[in-house]
Amino acid sequence: MDLKIGSKLAFVSGSTKGIGHAIAVGLAREGARVIVNGRSQTSVDAALDKLRQAVPNAQVEGFAGDVSDAAQVDALVQRFPDVDILVNNMGIFEPKPFEDISDDDWLRFFNANVMSGVRLSRAYLPKMKAKNWGRVVFISSESGIQIPVEMIHYGLTKTAQLALSRGLAETCAGTGVTVNAVLPGPTSSEGVTEFVDKLSGGKSFEEAEKSFFAEARPSSLLKRFIEPEEIASMVVYVCSELSSATNGAALRADGGVVRAAF
Repeated sequence: MDLKIGSKLAFVSGSTKGIGHAIAVGLAREGARVIVNGRSQTSVDAALDKLRQAVPNAQVEGFAGDVSDAAQVDALVQRFPDVDILVNNMGIFEPKPFEDISDDDWLRFFNANVMSGVRLSRAYLPKMKAKNWGRVVFISSESGIQIPVEMIHYGLTKTAQLALSRGLAETCAGTGVTVNAVLPGPTSSEGVTEFVDKLSGGKSFEEAEKSFFAEARPSSLLKRFIEPEEIASMVVYVCSELSSATNGAALRADGGVVRAAF
């Protein structure tokens, strides 16, 4: 299937590994030019090499910078003033009891998970509207609907992303620009492996995975961690020309964790 994005420039925040990297690979396979982003030049260079191995004809560039920092977002926009596809993927998470979450933790999570997308969208949306074409996708989480007791601060930021994506979509009414959110379920990535290790009490990953879905996410229909590529498939479609009727939506790729039928 031709998703008709071969001439488009995409920026995927936090795309050196995990879901973000899988999205960058998927977009590159569709012929989009992709800007890979990570906090360090070393991680960006390694991700570019890995992407080129996966997609030998990929048109890719890198931007090393922390997009939770307003000054580094300004530097990004100065270097790449106009993108067609913006995927707000960069985010942080950690398990922590509510009583131990400090004010600094709350602000750090909100700045990284919410304000990064605010700043990037504020920079790129006006130009998308002027061209009458653009795609903005927020990588939220099922945790934005079912707030996890082990990391309430993370869940709150993911709920905020849903409100933000819908609100921005409202500002694009009648244009060729869409803004959507994709809600992954628990996904197999480097960060999740570390997360599971913290909660496992010394169990093997396989044992911890089984316990996690029995105890922490019993509503899962998949009963395993989702692969990043399974999330990327939906995101790449939402970034495409073919998805023009999907706007202001919260799209679940959650393995059936969320029980609601709508």
